[in-house]
Amino acid sequence: MKKIYTSLIIFVCAAVLAVSCTSYLDKTPDSEVSAEEAFKDFTNFQGFTEEIYMCIPAFDKAYWTNSFNWGEDEVISVGVDHHFGYKIDNGDFWGWQKEHDGWGSGWLDKANASISSTDPKHKGLWPFAWYAIRKANLGLANLDKMTSATDEERDLIAGQLYFFRAWFQFELIQYFGGLPYIDEVPPADEELRYPRPTYQEAAAKAAEDFRRAADLLPIDWDNTTAGKNTVGKNQLRINKIMALGYLGKNYLWAASPLMNKESTGDASYNQELCKKAAEAFGELLSLVESGQTQYNLADFSDYSKLFYTIKQNSLMPGLNEAIFRGPSVDPGLSNWGLTKQYQAYILSEGSTKFCPTANYVNYYGMANGLPLDDPDSGFDKTHPWKDRDPRFYNDIVYDGVKCVEGYMGDEYEKYRYASLFTDGLYRNMRNSSRTGYMMYKFIPITANQFDNEFTYGTANHVHVSWMRLADVYLMYAEAAANAYGSAQGKSPNFDKTAEEALNTIRDRAGVGHVNAKFTASLDGFMSELRRERAVELAYEGHRFNDLRRWLLLTVYPYTIKTSQEFERDGDINTDDPSLSKVKNFHEEVIVERHFTDKHYWLPLKNADVSIYAEFAQNPGW
Repeated sequence: MKKIYTSLIIFVCAAVLAVSCTSYLDKTPDSEVSAEEAFKDFTNFQGFTEEIYMCIPAFDKAYWTNSFNWGEDEVISVGVDHHFGYKIDNGDFWGWQKEHDGWGSGWLDKANASISSTDPKHKGLWPFAWYAIRKANLGLANLDKMTSATDEERDLIAGQLYFFRAWFQFELIQYFGGLPYIDEVPPADEELRYPRPTYQEAAAKAAEDFRRAADLLPIDWDNTTAGKNTVGKNQLRINKIMALGYLGKNYLWAASPLMNKESTGDASYNQELCKKAAEAFGELLSLVESGQTQYNLADFSDYSKLFYTIKQNSLMPGLNEAIFRGPSVDPGLSNWGLTKQYQAYILSEGSTKFCPTANYVNYYGMANGLPLDDPDSGFDKTHPWKDRDPRFYNDIVYDGVKCVEGYMGDEYEKYRYASLFTDGLYRNMRNSSRTGYMMYKFIPITANQFDNEFTYGTANHVHVSWMRLADVYLMYAEAAANAYGSAQGKSPNFDKTAEEALNTIRDRAGVGHVNAKFTASLDGFMSELRRERAVELAYEGHRFNDLRRWLLLTVYPYTIKTSQEFERDGDINTDDPSLSKVKNFHEEVIVERHFTDKHYWLPLKNADVSIYAEFAQNPGW
């Protein structure tokens, strides 16, 4: 660990000094900043703290094309082997590391990491987390030097530092299991021998910090004296709601079957930790529903604005539903990356495509709220896209959907409507859809080369939140149900039951409530809760960790990826493609993942686990 810290600090300092060695060496005697000066007041201390925000990696803009959905939800073009999603399909979990990622396309690690860079392709979680943790600890150790400040200003600084110390360590342990929870500035003259704790031991430390942050921070910086200097520009600053959200998530993850098994040997939910999670989420949601916060669920008519904006001068998407987002330092990457990786080749440049798997699209049930395979759902294989969950039509492009609005010319007119039947014009394993579907959750239909709305001039800005309010409702539902053993479980500090919280999300989308046949037992409710998370949070980077913590990553059918095969039965209905008739509708397996128990945790770097014996490698690696 000492090696990690030292190498990071040396790297960052060297990067700064390399800008101009001559000017640095020629500095004037009064140019050095003392610790007393750096930390004496809010302005200086906040300047020190601001750098930590730049350590938050942009998982959706880590490369020209971006892989951040690693469950059974997405499949990448045949022949593309540099993205981590491809490596995971083949069991190569080493691929998260820069040493095993020759392209540098992953977001967990970066060979060219640079704190000062405004390019998100230079920001990786592993190197920046340790730097941010050290910086948070350094700030907390110097709080006593903040002598020219009000109590409010001291609380704002301390709250941010406690949050970031916990957040970066939480993000690490969810992938790697229990890691040393660094809550001090390690002494330079002592050898570090931090042992690896259990997941729950590390999570308990994070919970203390998240709770401190929640107690110190305001709900809205705009309503503080210090925050009035930046009124209207405080949306990304760490606040009480963010801290409560991650306090609950940290407890829920620690309570989940994988983490409970790693810590105690018990592969069920830890009820006591679920109660703590539900209480944290309940505190947050009570504040939201009583109108005491700036947060609310967006209307479904504005659903797309949670994920992208267009022709709004690169306005950051998310509305008031986005709770935690990192800074978007290069919105232009949206135009040349995400807007092109989800379309058929004829609609956009670039050959690397990411397609929703047919097995995952099946989670989008019927508008009546029932899953497709329920005998009462009304699902019809001759009209498979009729009467589906409204989020299906928002997120997924299926056969017959109009994909180009404007002029195409006679030569290209045949490409106007999605041709996704077996052997259709949009079906190509290398540069179009491998599965019979395309994903448009993050892009408008008009972001194509014919309507020409993926240029810099249209300012199409995709920015996926780390946490949004809908996620909190669903995490509360999961925690409350498992804490109290039923869909009617609820935290004492919030009025809604688990079932009611889940239905709140369905109400927004215009989907039928969870049917009574699924609420009579905890197992039945959890099947619908898992499906609801799959649909509401689709392609936002959650599925891989959900499957892991539920101990489902190695379990069929979560190990397969399928395509939808069918023929058109007559002409498509161009007015309403959901009414088009098909025949021979069936699925075929195109990828099967062969995982073992070792794949529940990512392998640590061999160089790091060689530092000292107590810092051991994860089992099986």
